[in-house]
Amino acid sequence: MTVHRRVLVLGGARSGKSRTAQALAEKASQACFFIATAQGFDEEMRDRIRRHQAEREGHWHTLEAPLELADVVAAAAGPDRVLLVDCLTLWLSNICLADQDPDQETDRLITALKAAQGPIVLVSNEVGQGIVPTTRLGRTFRDAQGRLNQQMAEICDAVIFVAAGCPILLKPAPPLDLTLA
Repeated sequence: MTVHRRVLVLGGARSGKSRTAQALAEKASQACFFIATAQGFDEEMRDRIRRHQAEREGHWHTLEAPLELADVVAAAAGPDRVLLVDCLTLWLSNICLADQDPDQETDRLITALKAAQGPIVLVSNEVGQGIVPTTRLGRTFRDAQGRLNQQMAEICDAVIFVAAGCPILLKPAPPLDLTLA
């Protein structure tokens, strides 16, 4: 049986990527840690966060990491638990809005992910398949997100693309199993 330590789940908005990632994590362990990167700046986002929380079973532990994702991953990872990071796109947006260096923070995250024991599932938006953004900021963010996704895919054992709720395994060939040893 193949065990994948790091899995990247990509997809567009409302594609089913979070549901797919959650199912993988729950299959791996009863000790599930959800690392949330969203910030509830407005009522719509706070409501979205509440709905996501309600979808998770009671055995989930939630950790907040809107900016310090590398530190939270390093502190929370363990061989007897699975981490689910949802999502890298919001984290990158938070980094950019805080005027932090995305490349430096990505390097820190990669270091933490490589050192972490136990399975980790990462969720990220695929933003490069739509129209070209009309603003410089939009194009800069799209490019940074594309680079982040490529770097995560490189260090992950498996990459899944989700479209219309259907997971498509991009890397490697099946089987996909996160079961803890």
